[in-house]
Amino acid sequence: MCGIVGFSGTRQAAPVLIDGLRRLEYRGYDSAGVAVADGEEIHIAKVKGYVKNLSDLTHDGADIRGLVGVGHTRWATHGAPNDINAHPHLSSDGRFAVVHNGIIENYASLRQELTKKGIRFVSDTDTEVVAHLLEVYYDGDPKKAVMRAAARLEGSYSLGIVCLDGSGRLFALREQSPLILGLGVGENYFASDVAALVPHTKNVIYLDDGEFAELTADTVTVYDVRGKTIDKPVSRVNWDVEAAEKGGYEHFMLKEIMEQPACFKATVEPRIKNDRIEFENFDLTDEELKSIDRIIITACGSAGYAGQVGRYVIEELCRIPVSVELASELRYRNPIINERTLLIVISQSGETADTIAAMRECKARGARTLAIVNVVGSTIAKLADHVIYTWAGPEIAVATTKGYTTQVAVLDLLAVYLADRLGLMTPERYSALITAIHDMPGKLQRAIDLNRGIKKLAKRLCNHNDIYFIGRNLDYAVCMEGALKLKEISYIFAEAYAAGELKHGTIALIDQGSLVVALACHEPLFDKTMSNIEEVKARGAQVLAVALEDDRQILKKADDFILVPRTEPILNPIAQVIPLQLFAYYVAKERGCDIDKPKNLAKSVTVE
Repeated sequence: MCGIVGFSGTRQAAPVLIDGLRRLEYRGYDSAGVAVADGEEIHIAKVKGYVKNLSDLTHDGADIRGLVGVGHTRWATHGAPNDINAHPHLSSDGRFAVVHNGIIENYASLRQELTKKGIRFVSDTDTEVVAHLLEVYYDGDPKKAVMRAAARLEGSYSLGIVCLDGSGRLFALREQSPLILGLGVGENYFASDVAALVPHTKNVIYLDDGEFAELTADTVTVYDVRGKTIDKPVSRVNWDVEAAEKGGYEHFMLKEIMEQPACFKATVEPRIKNDRIEFENFDLTDEELKSIDRIIITACGSAGYAGQVGRYVIEELCRIPVSVELASELRYRNPIINERTLLIVISQSGETADTIAAMRECKARGARTLAIVNVVGSTIAKLADHVIYTWAGPEIAVATTKGYTTQVAVLDLLAVYLADRLGLMTPERYSALITAIHDMPGKLQRAIDLNRGIKKLAKRLCNHNDIYFIGRNLDYAVCMEGALKLKEISYIFAEAYAAGELKHGTIALIDQGSLVVALACHEPLFDKTMSNIEEVKARGAQVLAVALEDDRQILKKADDFILVPRTEPILNPIAQVIPLQLFAYYVAKERGCDIDKPKNLAKSVTVE
């Protein structure tokens, strides 16, 4: 949600800022703006809508002169999405311009206090209070003003500040919202995501909560909350700008769907050495593992549905009870958790606000924590006792695809690893699973190749306004993600149901012509699912079956088919979800939807 970029250098800042904002568009936003200082004045341009509108307004930044500035894409929280509420916001004296991700929770009281001092607000945002606080506290030392203003703020936020004092100085602050510094030669940067930095540098510094940085063209200095200098390590980004380009595909989402066979391989193969699974940052002793009597998986959205797959697989192989908890619910409960609980936290960005809060709550109660994340150096990765990175590379489309499948891949690996260490798996079974995992990239490519006709299928079925997904066991877990993907990008009402629950109310929704997507790949319950297919067809439903490619029985019952290759059963969900992603993609395309940036959604949800 929202995007921040900052630049100080020896070339014109506005074109660099606008290019950076383009690379952050996937995060979800409704307005965009830049503020650039030329030594005499801070020039601001901001508009409702997309970065293209900002680019057109400023002729791609050429109309705004200056060597230092900040840019922002806003996802509205306080105040409607319009030109006035768009960031940046300027102090009354024109000395400071501010961009902000997150929420200032005490902004109302601060606004009231500042209004009494005679300051006039022009926007409805919580962000504007920061600009005016800086003005109030400025006594010739901008660093001191930044520290004093930050001390008054409550909430989760990252801030980018440009100060008109002739020095070309920028300030970047982080408190529970991601912000990354980029180190160049004769120019330096900050951004809320490395995607905005990699065209310029791969050398980055990850700020931690409570830290802030002062940047000029030649220097980057990081301070703690007391203003003491901190020596921060420099990290190297391990992907290049081409990884964030479309590569000839019409949409990032389609590109990322097609990357999944390679992403699965990149995720699992480095963890299998001499046919044994090894994790680099998961070092519980055998005694500690055997003391775990409960696993809780917590996440939001698609990461939560990856957790649902993980629940079935871990319970099946490890015989440990597993529950999957929505982080937005877990954080506000009084959960029964102790030192015998293993909390598995899943997040693509590693910055999901609800998930971070739930993790902190559980850690405070004694739980051991294991994070499954994609972004190195993210908040969740740093908070966790142990971390397993998915190594999926940058995911630009808002609706996750390879992020989800690599999370499931890690959970599958983890289940096999734990079962082996707990002595619950024969060598023969272990070897068979390792072989199946090695074979999966080819199986995932076959899942794509088997469904070359899915575009035509989507064209025939795209006009349904209500679609029901049914399945049992692992099939039901995949249903949840399949339905979410369809509703996210096509705006069709799509809902997943455990097939056995049809008789308990849901079947009342089935009318003549209703579309039911029936997943029938979990063979132990195949006959049960077939009965459910018969039930909905008897009431006039049109059935789109997701079935194993050599299954002839279901071909006689369903109206249309999505076929998946036969794999090791616990690995079925990854092979199943890829054609469901393709189906959602082509349905959304037929309906003329903005696939990479669906309405109202953001890539990384960093506020509650």
